[in-house]
Amino acid sequence: MLQITEAIKLDESEIHFKFIRSPGPGGQHVNKAATAVQLRFDVLHSAGLPDRARRRLMSLAQNRINTQGILTITANRFRSQDLNRKDALARLANLIVRSSYEIKPRRRTKPTVASRKRQEENKMRRSKLKRTRRPVAWSGE
Repeated sequence: MLQITEAIKLDESEIHFKFIRSPGPGGQHVNKAATAVQLRFDVLHSAGLPDRARRRLMSLAQNRINTQGILTITANRFRSQDLNRKDALARLANLIVRSSYEIKPRRRTKPTVASRKRQEENKMRRSKLKRTRRPVAWSGE
């Protein structure tokens, strides 16, 4: 079991790894060794995800989820397969933690009387400053 939060535990059999060759520079090592990790996690059919977190995760990571509901995370930051595997798991855990938070609805508020007065004074001050920058109309002949 992979403990994400107090309430969310994922079975390790739900997470599948595929090791691929890493792109970019690295010489012969990068051409021979499959150090990049592609993590696949079935969001739609996971038993460890609460429904609210599942819906939020689907909207948070919508670009990384295919039509079957499988989330794909590719990690190739490190030269080591083990470090890339840990990085992919950490990124999955981070996404799930972010999806488990409750979003507080925003309530519209009115500006206070003092803030409106300050805003008006600032506008007047700025207007006066700009008026002083205007060219002087000279009528001297």
